[in-house]
Amino acid sequence: MILQTQDLTASYGDFRALFGVNISLEPGQIVSIIGANGAGKTTLMRSISGVLQNAPEQVVFKGKPIGDLPASNIMQRGIAMVPEGRRLFPSLSVEENLLVGADRRKGSGPWNLHSVYALFPILSEFRSRPATALSGGQQQMIAIGRALMSNPEVLLFDEISLGLAPIVIREIYAAMPKILSQGTGAIIVEQDIAQAMRVASYVYCMIEGKVSLEGAPADLSRSVVHEAYFGAAA
Repeated sequence: MILQTQDLTASYGDFRALFGVNISLEPGQIVSIIGANGAGKTTLMRSISGVLQNAPEQVVFKGKPIGDLPASNIMQRGIAMVPEGRRLFPSLSVEENLLVGADRRKGSGPWNLHSVYALFPILSEFRSRPATALSGGQQQMIAIGRALMSNPEVLLFDEISLGLAPIVIREIYAAMPKILSQGTGAIIVEQDIAQAMRVASYVYCMIEGKVSLEGAPADLSRSVVHEAYFGAAA
């Protein structure tokens, strides 16, 4: 096991967003996190990535507690996030945005400008353009490439397909096997239940800050997932 949360709680002031969340990830595995808006998915990702600090032992990476470390330190250790909304630097070109990811690289690895451009050739063509001048799908590719440039062992994708055209979503998911070919694990927050079930080897469903269901997609019926996603009263 490369990453796990242990009874993870998180709050924004007096508002409790997570209540004892336990998830785990193996090297090379894709785990999908599903749930409606407000379920706590983004808070979970922020806690793992260090944007939100927690008790040290509530997030464990390669056997070591990291729950209280800042995001910059966690990225150096090998966890990179592709954030919701992409958060590119509008004053920088495509290539300059990619190089930001390399600034925090821990050491050598398979990902550099050449390999990122091979993964997403359109970025090489537009490398000198302002990053935010590209389409939403192309900007998502930049955000993924920027995360890869740090050569992470774990990738976090927050709302990976939100607002993107279906053809772009297919292209991004088609790149996933190559992204994970070096043993990198991925946690994907995805509102599209069918897509989440297709790509993941394990799924966690969240509602109101708690895990309401978990299991391998093949073992989870549509009705059971629907109940866990919307609540028993739905």
